Amino acid sequence: MVLLTPEGSTIGQQLLWLFGLDLFEGRSVARRIDRDDAVELGFAARSVLADLSIEVKEPEPDAFDLLIERFGRGFPGTVPFSVFARETLPDVDPLADPDGALVAWMEHEEALFRHLEREIVSDRLKAGFMEADRADVDGFLSFSLSVQNRRKSRAGYAFGHHVEAILQAHEISYTREATTEKRNAADFLFPGEDEYTDRRYPDNQLAMLAVKTSCKDRWRQVLAEADRIRTKHLLTLEPAISKVQTAEMQGQGLQLVLPASLHSTYQADQRAWLIGVGDFLGTVLDLRGRQTLLI
Repeated sequence: MVLLTPEGSTIGQQLLWLFGLDLFEGRSVARRIDRDDAVELGFAARSVLADLSIEVKEPEPDAFDLLIERFGRGFPGTVPFSVFARETLPDVDPLADPDGALVAWMEHEEALFRHLEREIVSDRLKAGFMEADRADVDGFLSFSLSVQNRRKSRAGYAFGHHVEAILQAHEISYTREATTEKRNAADFLFPGEDEYTDRRYPDNQLAMLAVKTSCKDRWRQVLAEADRIRTKHLLTLEPAISKVQTAEMQGQGLQLVLPASLHSTYQADQRAWLIGVGDFLGTVLDLRGRQTLLI
């Protein structure tokens, strides 16, 4: 496979990170990757490979049999699925390490989902796509599209559910899917929608958090949410976003939030601007301290 990417693009920067390459002006760099060059294929790395239509086969999670026992061979709702993923990772501590907890929960749920998906899709493929003596092409295409759409939507829901679990663990007040101006919806609004709609409530005591597993160009949608909040926060799992995009985010008043383990995928001058999940929680808790002083 040969990959060509625009210079300075996000996908280009992600591939350089994934394969451990550095490019210098006027030079090309070749590197042989041997079996001993182990790369941990976490959620971020797998998402980059997925953009290239490369599937990563993973070992069956320890909790998979329990998942089948509880839910059977069907997709459970997104909320109970996320709860199950957290329950079957008892050693994760969202209070002591919210950054690590978020990544661990997402990777665990993703592994569970992919194995369940493989079981369900395999059964459907074995049944075939035939109507009488003719191949049901439309039925096959519809099924294939539903598989792809389910993958994307469930990852987004899972991300939101696990972020919410961390907020609850830290006893932070919020409204999820809060309605703001022009019927726009903020993923998480702090301390809540009631305070936001109260014009007497100070603007500098409000905060918002958008959550997107990957940004792409969709981060600009966040700018239209919650006009009263000057600095908007966006939490993502996307590694190695280009310097051009992060500079534009800064210029638009958007603060990027990433789990601490992903900061190393960004260039050194970008890292100084990034904040982690724990840092964001500290910001929101600081707002609560100011609210107490005002009262």
